[in-house]
Amino acid sequence: MRVVAKFGGTSLGSGDRINRAADSIAAAVEAGHEIAVVASAMGSTTDDLLDEIKFEADDRDRAEIVSMGERTSVRMLKAALSARGVQALFVEPGSDEWPVITNDLGEVDVEATQARAEKLAAELDGVVPVVTGFLAQNHEGEITTLGRGGSDTTAVMLGKYMDADEVVIVTDVEGVMTGDPRVVEGARNVGRITVDELRNLSFRGAEVVAPSALSYKDDGLDVRVVHYQHGDLLTGGTLIEGQFNNLIDMQEEPLACLTVAGRAIRNRPGILADLSVALRDESINVDSVASGMDSITLYVNEDDSNRAEAVLHDRVVADEALSSVTVEDNIAVIRVTGGELPNRPGVVLDIVQPISDAGINIHDVITSATSVAIFITWDDREETLKIIQDQF
Repeated sequence: MRVVAKFGGTSLGSGDRINRAADSIAAAVEAGHEIAVVASAMGSTTDDLLDEIKFEADDRDRAEIVSMGERTSVRMLKAALSARGVQALFVEPGSDEWPVITNDLGEVDVEATQARAEKLAAELDGVVPVVTGFLAQNHEGEITTLGRGGSDTTAVMLGKYMDADEVVIVTDVEGVMTGDPRVVEGARNVGRITVDELRNLSFRGAEVVAPSALSYKDDGLDVRVVHYQHGDLLTGGTLIEGQFNNLIDMQEEPLACLTVAGRAIRNRPGILADLSVALRDESINVDSVASGMDSITLYVNEDDSNRAEAVLHDRVVADEALSSVTVEDNIAVIRVTGGELPNRPGVVLDIVQPISDAGINIHDVITSATSVAIFITWDDREETLKIIQDQF
């Protein structure tokens, strides 16, 4: 197999951990695998360096300073591999083998990076390149950075462009867990998870793999997360499957919008569950939910609207805190889903502004970590779909 292994700061946080990392790499090489390594700065070196910049420094100088953490790591790990008889070389910005190139805007130059990564891949036979994570180099040779989580991005990007079979993210967790083990008892490892699931978790606080890295993953590239204590790069942990696809989807059937009003019901525990359970008991599926201080709006299939209204009306009559339920039919929903949406400032405005400019009334906007749902009148759906497609 051809594997890109990324070692995070905690997995390189001491001499003992560097030895453990070198042992796992040497074992994979001994087993006949082609290995390329991406190394983060040891421990919290990058944060420590940033904290010590108590003066005005431009972006170029800051990048030069923080690069010292990764530059040290690759030298330490290369030396540890050499001590084990593994032929290795450290690769950093400025070296002939350096692969990650950015343009004048600080964005990855895909064509240049892919060409350099392919050249690096051609030299893997018997040699382990140890590449600085997080860092990049522009066409003028100046050091740039890939932002927070940049070492993950380096690894998955190189895995894609070097035609690797798998990217292994070595970190201080067992992989993706069912919950935070520091908070909940009985949290266990999830053996497999999709990119869609993980990206939504990542944008909501799960610090496993940087969301920016997953945009480089495709169906042909496996990504695995393993604990540094595991000692085996090729087994265990969590396997991340699939790829994140950008998608504009228009629901084929019209929806009905049911709004239940009440006094400060948003602050009342269990009210949403009561309404949802009542609809579930009648086999009515809820497509989406939006809430305000004094109302809850539920979207259901239009064919179910009469039954849904009757069910919710019964709840209103039985609950003094609820005052009324209204129904509006002929609602369409268009969803924009994309891996880069959370990294695109103003993305909601980019969607709704041209719709507003066209004189189309938007009934609702519901957002999640990686999607935006636009609700409009059914008759406006085709024009709205064309506007959104033109934007994306």
